[in-house]
Amino acid sequence: MAHEKILLVDDEEDILELLSYNLEREGYKTIRVLTGEDALRKIEINKPDLMILDLMLPGVDGLEITRRLKSNSKTAGLPIIMLSAKGEESDVVTGLELGADDYITKPFSPRILVARVKAMLRRDPLTEEDTEEIIQIQGCVIHPGRRKVVIGEKPVDLTYTEFQVLYYLARRPGWVATRTQIVDAVRGTDYFVTDRSVDVQIVGLRKKLGPWGKNIETVRGVGYRLKEQSHD
Repeated sequence: MAHEKILLVDDEEDILELLSYNLEREGYKTIRVLTGEDALRKIEINKPDLMILDLMLPGVDGLEITRRLKSNSKTAGLPIIMLSAKGEESDVVTGLELGADDYITKPFSPRILVARVKAMLRRDPLTEEDTEEIIQIQGCVIHPGRRKVVIGEKPVDLTYTEFQVLYYLARRPGWVATRTQIVDAVRGTDYFVTDRSVDVQIVGLRKKLGPWGKNIETVRGVGYRLKEQSHD
């Protein structure tokens, strides 16, 4: 059974009850708060393993909470799953740009929500198979078992989604992946996402990778690919 602690932030008590019920049934410990201010206080006292955050909160809203957490080195690594109502696409994209890891639209399927949480918190022990899958390309080392990326000797801190996108492209250097293929590989076929959201993840990924990010090439009208290793 899981033992991770999840902070639930929503101003609707019935949503909090639904989230808490389904997550605690899977063994997670949940903490429920109704406001952004309370969420920030809880995190300061005892940081959770993951946060499910409603975008539309009174006072300090979900975007501002994400901005504050991701700009603080102590909380930048906290995984954030955003909850949004349909029609808030621009806010979702902004949240992803700020560093949120995932989003779910209301109304949501509890089964899908639990699956997303499990995927986000999954830290499988390193196995021999994982070790064999280490990728070294263009001076970048990608270790899926440890979810670690190193360029030169410098580690790169990526969100869950950014790592998954990079790993997917790196496994097929030179191959073009459509946005739909990237989404299916990272989240599964039941994950609703827009083309713009994928583009936002790529932009953020390139920025964090620095000069190495130019190896992720845009194929106009199709998608993205990782430049093949040069053998010159």
